[in-house]
Amino acid sequence: MTVAPRIVTVSLNAAIDQTIGTADFAVGEVNRVAWEQSDAGGKGVNVASFLAGFGYPVAVTGLLGADNTDLFVRLFAEKGLTDRFVRIPGRTRVNLKIVDEKRQLVTEINFPGVASRPGDLSTVTAAVEELVRQDAEWFALCGSLPAGLPATSYRDLTLLLKSRGRKVVLDTSGVGLAHAIAAGPDIIKPNIEELTELAGRPLDGEAAIVEAARALRQHGIALVAVSMGARGAIFVDGQTAVHAAPPPVAVKSTVGAGDAMVAGIVHAAIHELSLEDTARLATAFAIGALGEIGPRLPPRKEIEAQQAGVMTRWIAT
Repeated sequence: MTVAPRIVTVSLNAAIDQTIGTADFAVGEVNRVAWEQSDAGGKGVNVASFLAGFGYPVAVTGLLGADNTDLFVRLFAEKGLTDRFVRIPGRTRVNLKIVDEKRQLVTEINFPGVASRPGDLSTVTAAVEELVRQDAEWFALCGSLPAGLPATSYRDLTLLLKSRGRKVVLDTSGVGLAHAIAAGPDIIKPNIEELTELAGRPLDGEAAIVEAARALRQHGIALVAVSMGARGAIFVDGQTAVHAAPPPVAVKSTVGAGDAMVAGIVHAAIHELSLEDTARLATAFAIGALGEIGPRLPPRKEIEAQQAGVMTRWIAT
């Protein structure tokens, strides 16, 4: 029996992540590829894949180029994801990740993606409304906006979903994020650069970061999670704030780490975990992704075990 999806992810600018490994990457030189792998990706697709690995029934929707869907169709079948993607003419973009194994650095080259047509957003909105009617509870709106879609796309989807009493998680950037904030998503996960852009000023120190996050909560946002790479993440909820610091880890690839954090936050919210436990679990999700090549997670038991190595502390403000 098919189980109705509890969670839906929306990817308006999905991508194929092509990861290549080099022994010693040199700019301006001829570099030989030691290995390569290609994965169906994009923020929303990654979040869906990670949550499906934790046993949730998940549906995916958004826009896909019709000319290269094979990797996506294979992933959806493997993970048991309900496919509600809208196919449009053209090819889904391929984002290149170059792993420098000597320096343990990853260089990302992201393409803009296939341009959408008038009416494509309406078709995605209809798919979202149908999933609402199927009683999906959580909607994660993730990733950048492709050419052809208005900057208010995520705002409009958020307003629709909030009017239907659904929970909305938002992970985007730029003008799309700026417009959507006012619609009051329940949870947002900006990185420190995105939060700085929203604040319009440098954020020097934890107090400034927490202050900027709290300013966003005035729009009705319950949780702001600010990811800061190797510096960890700051989680702001109500009048409290927690910093989560990961232990030293060997980084194989940064691809999907932020998306893993989003998946961990959703998992924690569904289980109504405390702010500190949410910070610890979401960081463990991100750590798990750092140890994999491409958008993947280790087994669930390993992620849960990694929580013990995450150091948390309350931030006094």
